[in-house]
Amino acid sequence: IKTDAVEFDDWPIITDNNIESTNFLRTESNERMGKISKLVENNEVVTIGGFIGKTVDDTTTTYERGGSDRTAADLGILFHKKYETSIDFEKDSSVVSADPKIVESGLKEVIQLSYNEARLAGMFGMKILDPIAIKEIVEHGVDMPIKITNIKNPEKITIIKRELDEQKGHPIKIVTGKENCAIFRIETNSIQKLLTSLEKDKRYSEFIILSPFTKDGVELSRILFLDGDYVKRNEKYLLGFDSLATITYNRGVITLIGDEMWRVQQVASRTSAKIGESGLNILNMDAQEETSRIIIVVEDAEENIRKAIKAVHQEISEINFI
Repeated sequence: IKTDAVEFDDWPIITDNNIESTNFLRTESNERMGKISKLVENNEVVTIGGFIGKTVDDTTTTYERGGSDRTAADLGILFHKKYETSIDFEKDSSVVSADPKIVESGLKEVIQLSYNEARLAGMFGMKILDPIAIKEIVEHGVDMPIKITNIKNPEKITIIKRELDEQKGHPIKIVTGKENCAIFRIETNSIQKLLTSLEKDKRYSEFIILSPFTKDGVELSRILFLDGDYVKRNEKYLLGFDSLATITYNRGVITLIGDEMWRVQQVASRTSAKIGESGLNILNMDAQEETSRIIIVVEDAEENIRKAIKAVHQEISEINFI
């Protein structure tokens, strides 16, 4: 087999210099594709290191934990117009209906996920695939299949793609959870400036906007940040958009994933009741047909998140769907 490797001097993955949240720059990366394109044309196998990038002035950068998934996604984005491109990740497991370290029995293999389902599952705790890798593929308008192969049992695979084949299994595919979250409350008339700054200045997107509420005649919006440590590091920045804004730490979230969750009967009431039966207090719940998710917020203490995931996962198989 004829092989070669990409030298760092010829690195095609160009990023910004955002230390907290490094971002892939497609236009600048396209300009550095000459060497790797020749290697691909002249070899059967080409290797490249994962999670490493460089800025336009050749400063070394790194992606976050799981960043090698992003390297593969970025290369797929760069090559997809020239080749029929797909990505195959070899992992310790294909995707199953919950974390096997938490739920020990009754797990179901997930055969297919949409980009949206995979992105949400990754954001809310599924560790098999970096959710930012999916986000980058979607943002750049690329449509390429992603295969996750169980390296211990290669017959078990999960396919992730934009448009799914007809689905026959349960519409709720995954129950997952995330610890160390924070909820930021801000007046609704101030939230847009914050969201624009997070997107343009911080280029940070690991948060979810929850349903607003009204208190004393003032409408307040809520942002669920999925990394409480990020909020702690940026408290001054966040509070600068509204001096009366408040932050609540030590929150955990349990999420149900499925683009066709609307087909599941009484899902919100059944799952919330099951969490209550487990002795947990639901602090917030956000369920909207359009978002393909149900978010349940509890206190992040002791084994709360694990208990909730077990309880909800057990209940899912008992709920009918149309």
